[in-house]
Amino acid sequence: MQHVKIPQDRIGVLIGEGGETMREIEERAEVRLDIDSEDGTVKVESVGDPVTALKGPDIVKAIGRGFAPDDALALLEDDMMMFELIDIEAASRNKNDFRRQKGRLIGEGGRTRELMQELSGAAVVIYGSTLGIIGGPEQVDAVREAAEMILDGAPHGSVYSFLERKHNEMKHKGLEYHQFTG
Repeated sequence: MQHVKIPQDRIGVLIGEGGETMREIEERAEVRLDIDSEDGTVKVESVGDPVTALKGPDIVKAIGRGFAPDDALALLEDDMMMFELIDIEAASRNKNDFRRQKGRLIGEGGRTRELMQELSGAAVVIYGSTLGIIGGPEQVDAVREAAEMILDGAPHGSVYSFLERKHNEMKHKGLEYHQFTG
């Protein structure tokens, strides 16, 4: 059994209308969820295939970090699907720097986050102090590298060029390209 803590405002999303999302996660990930809506603690217990159940805590964490349940459940579609978080706050010197860094990752009108998602094929969400990524290893690597470039102060144009290059490499290699709509 694992314990995952999620923000209070994401508990409703995890449970879903009439418990629908929670039941779908339990059924597909072969886990049982015990949600404490008072403090946001979720106990994730394996009840079926232990290998499938390993993705259960990541699905709960992903929903807690701002992903739509469908994007989080994509972790079950393929053994290679990964969930990764980048702590924006850890890469910032102070509160003002944190706001600036987060703003640079989101981009004007959400354009930078959108391009990271479109050109990598991964699902990308910025919530609170984290940037979350769901995708295959190459997709996650591309977004992580782009985010690190932005956090290190690279101009957006350079980052977009890097993402386009990665996008073309992935298409050239014939990697299955998942377009996340979200």
